Amino acid sequence: MFTGIVEEVGTLVVRDDQSDSARLQVRGARTLEGVALGDSIAVNGVCLTVTGMSDGVWSTDVMAETLRRSSLGALTDGDPVNLERAVTAGTRLGGHIVQGHVDGVGTVAAVTPSENWTVVRIALPAGIARYVVEKGSITLDGVSLTVSALSSATDPEPWLEVSLIPTTLRETTLGTRTPGDPVNLEVDVIAKYVERLLEARA
Repeated sequence: MFTGIVEEVGTLVVRDDQSDSARLQVRGARTLEGVALGDSIAVNGVCLTVTGMSDGVWSTDVMAETLRRSSLGALTDGDPVNLERAVTAGTRLGGHIVQGHVDGVGTVAAVTPSENWTVVRIALPAGIARYVVEKGSITLDGVSLTVSALSSATDPEPWLEVSLIPTTLRETTLGTRTPGDPVNLEVDVIAKYVERLLEARA
């Protein structure tokens, strides 16, 4: 489990594509502090397992389904990535409950800078929009954020907006996102559980 508070922006050093998977080597010295083989690290919001470590670089194996269902499939050598270690019992829950299980990939539709923050609009896949509420939590590329605006329920092209403060723009990859870029989306897991329970009652 994660909180959506990015600890550092690392770098994809090497991507080695296999027949049905890919092996990623990621540089992130701070993120490796206290980490052992088999531990979990979120890369752009995707929970991955550490399979090797050497000189500040760690490796992980990513299956084809994960590459297909997330923006990790588009990563290339040298790309920056948001990194977060899994929470511990003593970790402050600074964001919200994040599983590292991507629900879909959205697209940056617009970036609107202002004096003190930047508003980013994300076009949502239709199947995800029903889980998103204004002032609720959303995870974008592993970053826990509050939904500041939302399309109407009848809008044929659903979207959400988040307002990013300078720290978020500076300390995560979201500060470099431009229209057309893909972003990993994870909705609040509580919404999915509530929907499932209501379906069972019906």
